[in-house]
Amino acid sequence: MVIEEGKPTPLGATWDGLGVNFALFSVHATKVELCLFSADGTEEIDRIELPEYTDEVWHGYLPEARPGTVYGYRVHGPYEPENGHRFNHNKLVIDPYAKAFVGDLIWDDALFGYVLGSEGKDLTFDERDSAAYMPKCQVVDPAFTWGRERKPDIPWENTVFYETHVKGFTQRHPAVPEHLRGTYAGLGQKAVIEYIKSLGVTSVELLPIHFFIDDKYLLDNNLVNYWGYNSIGFFAPDPRYSASNRIEEFKEMVARFHDSNIEVILDVVYNHTPEGNEMGPTLCFKGIDNKTYYKMYHENNRYYVNDTGCGNTVDLSHGRVIQLVLDSLRYWVEEMHVDGFRFDLATILGREEHGFNENGAFLNSVRQDPVLSRTKLIAEPWDIGLGGYQVGHFAPGWAEWNDRYRDTVREYWKGDSGKLPELASRLTGSGDFFYRCGRKPWASVNFITAHDGFCLHDLVSYNEKHNMDNGEGNNDGSNDNMSWNHGAEGVTQDRGIIELRERTKRNFLSTLLFSQGTPLLLAGDEFGRSQGGNNNTYCQDNEINWIDWEGITDDGKCLLEFTRRLIWLRQTFPVLRRNRWYTGAFNEEQGVKDATWFTPSGSEMSEEAWMDPNSRCMGIVFDGRAQATGVKRPGTDVTVFVVFNSHHDIVRFKLPDAVGGAHWQLFVDTNQPTLVSAPAFKFGHEYDVTGRSFLMFALKQDENSASDANEVVRLAEKAVEEIAERPIEIASLLDPDSNEASNLSRKRSIVRGV
Repeated sequence: MVIEEGKPTPLGATWDGLGVNFALFSVHATKVELCLFSADGTEEIDRIELPEYTDEVWHGYLPEARPGTVYGYRVHGPYEPENGHRFNHNKLVIDPYAKAFVGDLIWDDALFGYVLGSEGKDLTFDERDSAAYMPKCQVVDPAFTWGRERKPDIPWENTVFYETHVKGFTQRHPAVPEHLRGTYAGLGQKAVIEYIKSLGVTSVELLPIHFFIDDKYLLDNNLVNYWGYNSIGFFAPDPRYSASNRIEEFKEMVARFHDSNIEVILDVVYNHTPEGNEMGPTLCFKGIDNKTYYKMYHENNRYYVNDTGCGNTVDLSHGRVIQLVLDSLRYWVEEMHVDGFRFDLATILGREEHGFNENGAFLNSVRQDPVLSRTKLIAEPWDIGLGGYQVGHFAPGWAEWNDRYRDTVREYWKGDSGKLPELASRLTGSGDFFYRCGRKPWASVNFITAHDGFCLHDLVSYNEKHNMDNGEGNNDGSNDNMSWNHGAEGVTQDRGIIELRERTKRNFLSTLLFSQGTPLLLAGDEFGRSQGGNNNTYCQDNEINWIDWEGITDDGKCLLEFTRRLIWLRQTFPVLRRNRWYTGAFNEEQGVKDATWFTPSGSEMSEEAWMDPNSRCMGIVFDGRAQATGVKRPGTDVTVFVVFNSHHDIVRFKLPDAVGGAHWQLFVDTNQPTLVSAPAFKFGHEYDVTGRSFLMFALKQDENSASDANEVVRLAEKAVEEIAERPIEIASLLDPDSNEASNLSRKRSIVRGV
């Protein structure tokens, strides 16, 4: 095949309508060969040396190549592990910019650049060809007709994340055709999207879908890397989730979510790769330019810095590595239309020579990028390296997973003593971490559960983890879960224990959805799915992780309705999701406090009350009259009063007075999950708050008031009654031909006036 000089940009394999340009960055390579393969990737049909080397980029142009061309590279250079170089041209390596892949990785000794098992370990040189065992890259045509698709662009303060897994969400979904289950097309089915829409969540956060590798030790034990935190193809949707082997399938899924005004957020892994440490395989970066892509110890470049716990650490202080990640992110935004990213072990992204730097090269590059700065950027703000815990330390524009929120709320509802002061901070956006540099409360991504750890049902059902299925003798996963089984470990038929567990679930969900910040709900928690006590299901591609839609119990159906109500109330009452910090300070100009904390006696919390280790019950009024933005004018929102009681017994709580109101109306009592109305209570009424329960009231103004706030309360009353009269049938939600979910979604929007 004839090759021409081509261009050094863009990197990767680029179809221009006439041919394909190939460009591969490598500082230390001495020669690069482009290997062409048959359509199924099993036979190498040509090997062509890239003719040009410009600005550290090897490149060439094939006028006869077309989309669908299957290829890989062999990169020549020094094999000097002690100097950080591990070139081995016997090893086929994948293009870091590959947009699609053909075939799977087949574990074999030939994948390693050294002679596996030899006395010299990685200092030896293996001459076996690895091509037969490697996945191959494929040239794509990016053309796609998006039609009238528009990105939702949900404001941060309105955002509710819903974390899920492409396969696990639909693998057992009866409304998804069997051949589409577990795929992008399956997740894009109308019944699936309408169900998600009916919850009221705004943004689906998908566990990693970049092309990733299953570790050998997992496959040897009949397990897989189910979560997918082992990415190596940063531009390609993993084909294991594709029913059609077309990248357009992913785009079609995104378009369907956008049609329902739901954002798509990707969980991305740029901190490490599956190539591991010095004893790992040569698959991509290690064989292209090991010394550039990975961090190594200065005193001996043979060994890798391991701040990730996965064997290696991607060097995001190097300009070309920064370029790779930025190009990847922009590709997913501009070409695939995703709306944001959650960065795994994000502290790595800001690690430079002397530790984490919130103004590091990569983080500043993202912040200044005209495309990426307009997306949702969420950090998991920790890694295992020195100084790795960085909650609250990312730059403005970033949101961060807040594990302090998770831990505090779990400890409080478990009944731990002395938790009120910290709980107060977590409920109001964790200003002790995030209130700086103009950051808003949404910067705190609040969660009770996530993919990593107990799901909600197991959090209230198990004192200990039960991870034997993972094959590690129950030694994997966290031992510090802050969980409580309520009197029996795991499954029980004791109705008293079950009811207490269900109430605690409602307490957790109410706290999550009525806290300032951005809530994240784990898929399936809304109806109490269980993982059998496994708190580290990373390797379980089976019923442990696949949501059992047809097995939802009556308690689960009740919890689902309750969760919908909570999300609806959060979106209805703006004081529950303000874009301004609550400080509790008195505004003399407006004569109002934005937030006031109360004891059960109806008096304001004193220093003594805050410090009382035995106090487990308090209330807070979020005053709708308080200034809502930076503009100095009174607010016009509904005032809300919430009560928390983690005491084991009833606490009598005197409802406080509220300026401008006639009475309080009850919208949530976790001891009464199926309220059929919003009963009114006078100021000063002594309400018996059930042990371990949560309340939420809204202030109703005088009946003659024509304020917008009063109209919102009236609409909320009507909605509560309608929801109670017409509960959604699970069977209807799971029926592909039912309009039940879409009707609920429309009704929700009408009531909210949006």
